Amino acid sequence: MTSHLRRARDFVRTQLWPIPTIAVIIAVLMGLSLPKLDASNASRLSGERGGWLFAGDAEAARSLLAAISGSLITVTALTFSLTVVTLQLASSQFSPRLLRTFTRDRFVQFTLALFLATFTYALTVLRSIRGAGEDSGAEAVPQLAVSVAFVLTVASVVALVLFLAHLTKQIRVETMLHQVHRDAIDTMRSVLTERDPARGVPPSAPLAPPGSLEVLARGGGFLTRISQDDVLQVAVEEDVVLSLDVYPGCFVVAGTPVGSAWPRADLVLDDDTKDRIATRVGRCLHFGFERTSDQDVGFGLRQMTDVANKALSPGVNDPTTAIHALGHISAFLCELAGRDLGPEVLRDRDGLARVVLRRPDLALYVDLGISQPRRYGAADPQVLEKILQVLLDLSHNLAPDQRPVVSGQLRRLRATALSQAFDNEEETGLDALSRRIEATLHRNGAQGDIRAPIRSGDGVQRDQ
Repeated sequence: MTSHLRRARDFVRTQLWPIPTIAVIIAVLMGLSLPKLDASNASRLSGERGGWLFAGDAEAARSLLAAISGSLITVTALTFSLTVVTLQLASSQFSPRLLRTFTRDRFVQFTLALFLATFTYALTVLRSIRGAGEDSGAEAVPQLAVSVAFVLTVASVVALVLFLAHLTKQIRVETMLHQVHRDAIDTMRSVLTERDPARGVPPSAPLAPPGSLEVLARGGGFLTRISQDDVLQVAVEEDVVLSLDVYPGCFVVAGTPVGSAWPRADLVLDDDTKDRIATRVGRCLHFGFERTSDQDVGFGLRQMTDVANKALSPGVNDPTTAIHALGHISAFLCELAGRDLGPEVLRDRDGLARVVLRRPDLALYVDLGISQPRRYGAADPQVLEKILQVLLDLSHNLAPDQRPVVSGQLRRLRATALSQAFDNEEETGLDALSRRIEATLHRNGAQGDIRAPIRSGDGVQRDQ
C-alpha cells in the first residue's frame, strides 16, 4: 500500500464523521428513489404483499415513520453520550493519546452510521406519503420504502444491543493495550525493514561537513510524515546531499533547523539555490497538530508507556495495569530489535548516497519504554521485577552490537533498586533476575562491567 493510500485510510479511520456522513447521503438517495420504485411497480407489489410489505394506509405509514425518526434520533444522542463518556474515561484513567483508538473504532462508526441513516431515511420517505384527497391526488403509500424503514429500525435495535456490549469490552485496559500494540506493530512493519543478521553493523551515514546549508522548517507542529521519494528527487535534481535530523513524531518549531544540505561535488551554492532547496525540502515535510501512526514508529510505544505511567500515578495507583502494559512494551521492543534502526540512507539510481534520514536507535526506544515506569514504579518491587523481565526478554533477541543497550539499562535499574528500602526477599528476587540478564549478556558476548549486585543484606555492601 502506498503512503498516500495509507495516509488516506488512517484519516478516514481516525475520524468519526466520514462513514456516518456517507451513510446519510446514501439514506437520502434511497429515500428519494425507493418511493419512485414503489410507484412504478405498484400493481405488482400490491399482489405480492403476503404480509411481508407494509399494508397500512397513509396515516399509519406516517405514524410509523414519525415514531422511527423520533426514537432513532434519541438513540443516536444516547450513543454519542456513551461514546463521549468512554472517551473521557480513557483520557483520565489511561492516557489522552488513547482517544484515537476509540475514534477509529469501526464498530462505533458503523453503529452511528446506521442510526443516522435510518433517521434520515425515515424523514425522507415521510415526505413522499400522500393521503387520499391531499393535493387533489390519490393516496400514495410507498409500501416497499416503509418496509425498508422497518427493517432498518430492527437492525438499529440489534446494533444498539451489540454496541453496548462492544463498548463494555472496549473500555477494558486489556482491549486498549491490545489494539495499541497491534497498531504499533503494523506501523513498525510498514516503515522498518527486517535486520539482516549476516550484514553485521550497518555502515555509518555521512555527516554534514562544516559550512553546510541549514534547512529551516517551513511549518510547525508534530512531524507526521516525510515524503522520501520527493526528498530524494530534490537531492538528485539539485545535486546535493541532504541530511534530515528530525523524524516522524518530533515536534518542530517553524523557522528552526531540521537538517542540512551540501553539494555532492566541489560546488558552491548560491543564495537562490539555497532558498530553492530549503523551499523544496520544506514541502516534503508534513506537519500536524497531533502524532499519527502513519510513519511514527514510536507513537504506539508512547501510548503503551503512558498507560503504565498513568497506572503508577498516585491518583490511579494500579501497578497491575502498569505490569500488563510493560508486557506489551516487552513484546514490541523484542520485535523492534529485529528491524533496521538508526539512520536510513536513500540512494539514487547510481547507488550514490543522496539523503540521510536520522532515525531513533534501539537505545532511544528502550529508554522511552522503561525509563519512566522505572522512575515512577521505583518503590514497587513487582514493577521493577517486570522491567527486569523486559530486559531479560530483550537480551535474548539482540544482536551483539545491540547488547550494550540492555547492560546500560540494567545498571540504571540496579541503582534505582538500591535506593529503595526493600526487604531481603524482595532484594533476592530482583538480584536473581538481574543476574540472569547478566549471564545472558555475557554468554552472547556483551562487553563491560555490569556485575553490580542489588542485594544489600547478608553482608553485601550497596554499590553506589
